[in-house]
Amino acid sequence: MTDLLTVRDVEKSFGELQVLRGISFDVPAGSVTAVIGPSGSGKTTMLRTLNALDRADTGVITIGDLTVDFSGEVDRATLTRFRLQSGMVFQNHNLFPHMTVLQNIIEGPVVVQKRPREEAVADARRLLDQVGLAEKADQYPFQLSGGQQQRVGIARALALKPKLMLFDEPTSALDPELVGDVLRVIKDLASDGWTMVVVTHEIRFAQHVADQVLFLDGGVVVESGPPQRVLTEPAEARTRQFLDRILNPI
Repeated sequence: MTDLLTVRDVEKSFGELQVLRGISFDVPAGSVTAVIGPSGSGKTTMLRTLNALDRADTGVITIGDLTVDFSGEVDRATLTRFRLQSGMVFQNHNLFPHMTVLQNIIEGPVVVQKRPREEAVADARRLLDQVGLAEKADQYPFQLSGGQQQRVGIARALALKPKLMLFDEPTSALDPELVGDVLRVIKDLASDGWTMVVVTHEIRFAQHVADQVLFLDGGVVVESGPPQRVLTEPAEARTRQFLDRILNPI
């Protein structure tokens, strides 16, 4: 299987704090990679380097046929192209509160990608149906539950027609009873062949949906592999310790 995403030796610091310390991994096209690890391990920063919301200090990232070496100068046009390769779903939805659901979804395609409004609206309505919110097109974010807002966020990211979908703990801000609705949408996307990187604390979701799991700690990939091995028979003591605390909290 061809890799859609390759990450090589990515490092990122904020001032004196080095958050990523030489991250490297591959994501095959059509696969799901779950990223797990303790708070402060660098998971979100790593995800944000994949679409340059946080620009890597050094390292090389390839998405599809576009390779960017962040160790040198990267011109604005290349950076814009790089960012358009992926769609990002945030922990806290980040919807525009003054726009309807439909307006939120078409904003990127129309304003950023300069696509015809009629085409963008048709796509948006199809995506809303896909995430089970066809009847919510004319409502505003404050009229939706947290889970519904998150599903709108997924539709908004898909509307940009990215090659890669990135999820930053998409269920962590939701009430427990709403988590399943969002995870089912992500599972359906996996079944449709989307390539995804999902930062998550939902271990059962990682077990059932992911093709590979990365365990991050201290800004490095401590362990990676199929979920059946990493989550049930981890090779590294640090992975075992983390999973024991997550799965047996008392």
